[in-house]
Amino acid sequence: MLTYREAMQRLTAMQAQLQTKGVDGALFIFPIDVYYFSGTRQNSTLWIPAVGEPILMVRKSLSRARVESVLTDIRPFPSSKEFSSLIGEQVQKIGFTFDVAPVQQLNYYTKILPGREFVDISAANREVRSVKSEFELEQLRVSATSLCSVFKQVPQFLKEGMRELDLAAEFEHRLRVAGNEGYIRMRAFNQELFMGLALSAGAASYGFFDGAVTGRGLSNASPQGASTQIIGRNEPIFLDYTGVFNGYITDMTRIFVIGTLDPELQRAFDVSLKIQAHLQKALKPGAICEELFKQAVEIADKAGLGAHFMGMPGEQARFVGHGVGLELDEFPVLAQGFKMPLQAGQTIAIEPKFVFLDKGVIGIENTFVVSGGGGEKITAIDDQITFL
Repeated sequence: MLTYREAMQRLTAMQAQLQTKGVDGALFIFPIDVYYFSGTRQNSTLWIPAVGEPILMVRKSLSRARVESVLTDIRPFPSSKEFSSLIGEQVQKIGFTFDVAPVQQLNYYTKILPGREFVDISAANREVRSVKSEFELEQLRVSATSLCSVFKQVPQFLKEGMRELDLAAEFEHRLRVAGNEGYIRMRAFNQELFMGLALSAGAASYGFFDGAVTGRGLSNASPQGASTQIIGRNEPIFLDYTGVFNGYITDMTRIFVIGTLDPELQRAFDVSLKIQAHLQKALKPGAICEELFKQAVEIADKAGLGAHFMGMPGEQARFVGHGVGLELDEFPVLAQGFKMPLQAGQTIAIEPKFVFLDKGVIGIENTFVVSGGGGEKITAIDDQITFL
């Protein structure tokens, strides 16, 4: 549960951003943003003034919001006529998260707050949320430990001849029993994911999902994840799953093989470990995200595997790591064009992967915390391929 002290630290950081940008206050309507600052995910709008106490305005459930939130001023959502006086006539410049707010919602608030200027504070909000407090790091460590506990169980139930879907169902069942909340929040438009991916060598790796690996899925309407493909011998079995505990997401991938592995795939796996080790060492405050991505690409290219790195040719993802927290796609991103320097306390899933058409997917993924000594690996189980 969010503490009052933790909430005040988050609000203070956001208010500092607003003051720096000359913004009088910010309206947050996206549920996970409201939760981050207030401690409740109820259907609410949160007003954070640049100076002063925030106001949580709740549509439903007001009673639950009052139980869950640590904020002092929690009230029913006001009428349109009351809203302007509640915010204050002196407020002229209002921050809004344009990255996730529907145009319809922006139009609604500009209508009930006429004459005010709405400005985008999406980047500032994501920067504030990217640096995790000790409270958040503890939530992430709990999430990672629980996720790892299920990965350790895979040799108990992975069998030749089962479908990808059977493997996914067994893994997801155990993950849910462990307390996984299941709902993977993503900020980017047109992105969705159901818990994770369980794929065999025959699985198609192309698709809409912004990542190295997608999977065939079960239909054109759900074109990602496990399919009815049969799992065979001597092929990489790719498990990429998230743990979601108390809202906090960790992300990891492990490879399993029933039998032996193609030498080309084994070599690619060894290169993925090399890239991970290089990036882990470099995950220090001040390191530039784009440079780390370029270094990963360079290692893949020097190994002669650049055409397979992070996806199929022509459909490769242009990143090698992504921030995790309450959402799967938080800041920072180790990606081309992302020139932000790392900060201590940021949490990043590093995922160097290689895709070979008709042979399968190979690679590794772990969640790390940025620190002065490099990345602290919190998905702390063995990285090596498990042979059965």
